[in-house]
Amino acid sequence: MDPLTIGRRIRQLRTDRGMTLEELASAVDRAPSQLSMIENGRREPKLTLLQAIARALGSSIDAILESEPLDERATLEISLERAMRGQTFQALGIPPFRIGKTVPTEALKAMLALQGEIERLRDERAATPEEARRANVALRKLMRTQNNYFAELEEQARRILDAVDHPGGPLTQRTASDIAAHLGFTLHYVPDLPQTTRSVADIKNGRLYLSSRLATKGDPRTAVLQALSSRILGHREPTSYAEFLRQRVETNYLTGALLIPEAHAVPFLQEAKKERSISIEDLRDAYSVSYETAAHRFTNLATMHLGLPVHFLKVHESGVITKVYENDDVNFPTDRLGAIEGQMCCRKWTSRVVFDVDDHFNPYYQYTDTGNGTYWCTARVELSSEGAHSISVGVRFDDTKWFLGRDTPNRGVSKHSVEVCCRRAPAELEASWREQSWPNVRTPRTLLATLPTGSFPGVDTTDVYEFLEAHAPR
Repeated sequence: MDPLTIGRRIRQLRTDRGMTLEELASAVDRAPSQLSMIENGRREPKLTLLQAIARALGSSIDAILESEPLDERATLEISLERAMRGQTFQALGIPPFRIGKTVPTEALKAMLALQGEIERLRDERAATPEEARRANVALRKLMRTQNNYFAELEEQARRILDAVDHPGGPLTQRTASDIAAHLGFTLHYVPDLPQTTRSVADIKNGRLYLSSRLATKGDPRTAVLQALSSRILGHREPTSYAEFLRQRVETNYLTGALLIPEAHAVPFLQEAKKERSISIEDLRDAYSVSYETAAHRFTNLATMHLGLPVHFLKVHESGVITKVYENDDVNFPTDRLGAIEGQMCCRKWTSRVVFDVDDHFNPYYQYTDTGNGTYWCTARVELSSEGAHSISVGVRFDDTKWFLGRDTPNRGVSKHSVEVCCRRAPAELEASWREQSWPNVRTPRTLLATLPTGSFPGVDTTDVYEFLEAHAPR
């Protein structure tokens, strides 16, 4: 037990017995100032003194240490004393002060409430990119352990597809509407969906709102299924960024499993492997999905059903890695936490080279020699509201024989673990320009900002609630 609690228990026992500080000090042959420091937790009494104090109070050491409960006032004083010694008070430059008897109990409660709110805000702001990287590392480890295959999510997808009598093959927009109806939702396309949302579910009235722009741009099926997946999975309001991220991954996984059903896609891929003609483009075209969805879904099924370890990369046109998965021992750049997301992709890697390829109609293939072997990748560039991204899927050299594009003449050498590979300019260029240049950095806003706060990071809940109030049936 800490000195502060011991001191408050002694004070409580003393006042309960009607003794003054001077009377107790005289009984144990100590100066009142010394007893005052003990009661205020500024000095820890030796065992012999503690025994003498207990006898003088007609009590025992056990009573002082654990038996006697503290009253509300003593508990509040201890909490405030600890707060004053903590980081929050120190950071605000508030020096510790003596909590006298004249300080009202309500004032103690108010100060503790303010201190608690400051700590809560500090914790919210602690949801920094570092927390996001830690959460990404932990989640990627789980995905690698399971070969990016989640049997329970596959089973959920099977149940839903069976419930709407889906025959297999591409999932139509009508089937997506049938799934919504099966779950008790009607679909409503509106022009004023809150900007920070992809969809809004009115659970009370069974209405799912989506942007009317999906009718002319985008895939309404994906938006509907992503919104419904959270309901299928029974997601609750996330209590941490890690839980929020896990829910996003589960939602995307289930959406892919509905768009590209396992029971239908696995025979399709197994036949392609038998014919040595696996192609992400063919998977995309067979199920009428985006290249990214097809690539994601391939990583779910490749190791479990085809015996192929794989890697997946999504890289922004700036060179920043935004999504990654690997279980084939490929060596991607990491930070000190082991996070790959947010790192710069090697300029020699397929995911960067593809941006310089003029032919955007056909897939780009490349073999890349690395420090731990040769890898083959297929990549494409897709456009989004956040700019161009490359999506690439790759395998080890020995597994290339199962894929279309294995005869590509494109070769690269990536030694990103060595600084001179691409992270540092050639010596001659550096010598000429290092002291003669000054770039004005175009830093992405998200690189400097902390993660948005709230249970659903980045979502303006006021906008959402006002939107629902305006659209609720009367």
